[in-house]
Amino acid sequence: MLYRLAAYIHAYFARRTRRIVAALEGEGGQGTVEYVGLILLVSLLMVGMVAAMKGFNGKQGTELADVIVGKIRQAVNPITYR
Repeated sequence: MLYRLAAYIHAYFARRTRRIVAALEGEGGQGTVEYVGLILLVSLLMVGMVAAMKGFNGKQGTELADVIVGKIRQAVNPITYR
């Protein structure tokens, strides 16, 4: 009787472990994670470039930074959430 109980417990945890491993190994949603990472990287580079350009005392640096910020605002402002 103890043998059957041990076998049942072993089978239960083996099935549960297989389900957990299968869920963790799945690649569902991986593309979304990669695209979000890429968007964050590009936005970080843009913020760094704008900050670097505003640091220059020259007129060209601030004009370029203003153009970049203006284009980003034009692209983001029309986005609405429902």
